[in-house]
Amino acid sequence: MSSYIVTSSSSVTSLSVNKMATYCLTVARLQLALGQGARRFHVAAALNAKAKVAMSRFEPNSYINYDRLRSNIDIVRKRLNRPLTLSEKIVYGHLDDPSGQEIVRGRTYLRLRPDRVAMQDATAQMAMLQFISSGLPKVAVPSTIHCDHLIEAQSGGAQDLQRAKEVNHEVYNFLASSGAKYGVGFWKPGSGIIHQIILENYAYPGVMLIGTDSHTPNGGGLGCICIGVGGADAVDVMAGIPWELKCPNVIGVKLTGTLSGWTSPKDVILKVAGILTVKGGTGAIVEYHGPGVDSISCTGMATICNMGAEIGATTSVFPYNHRMRTYLEKTGRGEIAALANENQDLLVPDSGCHYDQIIEINLSELKPHINGPFTPDLAHPVSDIGSVAEKNGWPLDVKVGLIGSCTNSSYEDMGRAASLAKQALDKGLKCKAQFTVTPGSEQIRATIERDGYAKVLRDVGGIVLANACGPCIGQWDRRDVKKGEKNTIVTSFNRNFTARNDANPATHAFVTSPEIVTALAIAGTLKFNPETDFLTAPNGEKFKLVPPTGDELPARDFDPGQDTYQHPPTDGSSLKVDVNPQSNRLQLLEPFDKWSGKDLEDLQVLIKVKGKCTTDHISAAGPWLKFRGHLDNISNNLLIGAVNIENDAVNKIRNHLTGEFGGVPDVARHYKKHNVSWVVVGDENYGEGSSREHAALEPRHLGGRAIIVKSFARIHETNLKKQGLLPLTFSNPADYDKIRPDDKISIVGLKSFAPGKPLQAVIKHSDGSSETIELNHTFNETQIEWFQAGSALNRMKELQK
Repeated sequence: MSSYIVTSSSSVTSLSVNKMATYCLTVARLQLALGQGARRFHVAAALNAKAKVAMSRFEPNSYINYDRLRSNIDIVRKRLNRPLTLSEKIVYGHLDDPSGQEIVRGRTYLRLRPDRVAMQDATAQMAMLQFISSGLPKVAVPSTIHCDHLIEAQSGGAQDLQRAKEVNHEVYNFLASSGAKYGVGFWKPGSGIIHQIILENYAYPGVMLIGTDSHTPNGGGLGCICIGVGGADAVDVMAGIPWELKCPNVIGVKLTGTLSGWTSPKDVILKVAGILTVKGGTGAIVEYHGPGVDSISCTGMATICNMGAEIGATTSVFPYNHRMRTYLEKTGRGEIAALANENQDLLVPDSGCHYDQIIEINLSELKPHINGPFTPDLAHPVSDIGSVAEKNGWPLDVKVGLIGSCTNSSYEDMGRAASLAKQALDKGLKCKAQFTVTPGSEQIRATIERDGYAKVLRDVGGIVLANACGPCIGQWDRRDVKKGEKNTIVTSFNRNFTARNDANPATHAFVTSPEIVTALAIAGTLKFNPETDFLTAPNGEKFKLVPPTGDELPARDFDPGQDTYQHPPTDGSSLKVDVNPQSNRLQLLEPFDKWSGKDLEDLQVLIKVKGKCTTDHISAAGPWLKFRGHLDNISNNLLIGAVNIENDAVNKIRNHLTGEFGGVPDVARHYKKHNVSWVVVGDENYGEGSSREHAALEPRHLGGRAIIVKSFARIHETNLKKQGLLPLTFSNPADYDKIRPDDKISIVGLKSFAPGKPLQAVIKHSDGSSETIELNHTFNETQIEWFQAGSALNRMKELQK
């Protein structure tokens, strides 16, 4: 029988941080020695403020259970009778019913039991509002909220953080109080970016975690299966309901050789993005393996997994190795590393396992890359970007270089960037471009301040921003260029869609490594190739930058910095969560209407979208983030970035009731007021990018019934289903051309709606003619019940009765 030890004695609160850690680890060792749950580690202690920072990961209901993982894997391996990939081991190891679950890659839906949930503050608002609506008293799995999205970069870390606390007080109070009431941990503003906090505290080899952010796969750098989802999926898991995921295919990336010189882990994923494109990983887990893996740091592996979201991958993962063990030890989790060592056979792929696709990359031959502009899969070697930019008329002058973000803000990243900054300073140079630095967490900020990296980066011209997402997600009050002014920025971020960083559609954003960003910021031009080109010092001396260097982890322990974690009380049932009905930031949810039981007749085409349509186009971030907890207000940004095929304009569509042109949300509201349901028609990979479920909630709220496109991005397709919409794809992609902007569409066959059975669309043209096309869908039986109930949340409530 497995068991665990819980400690909550007030006597331990007087211990120092180091003694507290020693105490907790001694308890864990005692567990192991006594044979009490030999693969389960659970310690909860009443901690003083300083100890809470160091030991916040030891929380009630949080444990490592390799017993269950091993048992489930053994059952599945016997059933399938073949070697398993690493991702299969972890995913199938979390099956709700390993004995009965049908398992076919790319076809069947798996019912899974993730270990924990993480939510960033912009998506947590709607997730918690939905959880409140569920009527459940407390979350069923360990869950946390992370305040990182609502802090706007303006003048510097301390000032920006203070302003954010004042501006967002109502939202932060809601998240903190709802977390306390429903048993969710709360990481306060200034604590850092969700994915860095997870890596430092909650990730461990073999865990399955879902997060309400598309870059949750960052945790794959520590051997985890971490998957980005919408808030409704998070609610399912927090409610204790098995979570559904289509059984992923597995793409293997075999790494050989060794990273060296100017080449960094970021270049691996920049190269892979160029190979697979923004949709090449859809429906698949990308699994890295091979001898080259050992030359990449744990945080470097996290960088690669993080940006795997840009190729549409379900997630990415690396096998457990000594780099992960060292990182766990340095972040106070040596006992977890010891358990992982004991169970290493579960945490690496089986010999002879099968991948659906194989990509091979020789790290010794890989060159530094830079991707963009306007899409993260347009890959160029850094040595070529100057000439390519000249040929295409892209601005050569680098206006701003930005390092940090959830993708590249590790101690190693900052150290390597600082090594280049130090070389420039030694020669009397500073950055020609503006230069910003975003630490990934309070722990990283405090440690790079202590070790001098932050000072070097400031001295070369950098501004250290708050521990938050900032410019990466459009939270940037940029003032050096006017909107519409053509310019170039280079970032170590993960995503560079049009207008994403600064709301300027003329900004040419390129993503690359922190090292290349720093070098280009110093040189001030895309034409600079740091591997071959010289800089000129103020005294006229020509010199080359020596390839960057930096410690993988600090020689001393990490400095945890300030205490930024609020642990939920044991019993929060007496606490109240108030939402002011007059608030313009928060709004309690009303249930969506149920399906009428009839076919959807005469849906007006709201907009026929031309070309790329990401979640940024559907529900913009930046200044709109303030309304993420108020569905009606944020619906005023519905599809305002999408290009209307009728006139090649954004946010300008024809209202077919009045004949006049108006903004997309305005026309949608007018249709809703007059009981006219509508449909959106789109192109390939519709909804790529962020996990934001607002891109599904908004069309449902404003009267949308279906989204018909050539293909969907995974998360967005699921989000649409969760909210009772019909995400449908053309059986023949060429049928996209048959639909006109003023058409009405009837979707028929819903009375016999069934998995694998296509639906029909009758397209009615304004000239009186009509034609019928076939539409495919990926609904399973449970998801059809969501549609019929009006939403997944409605269905959850039905099942509680």
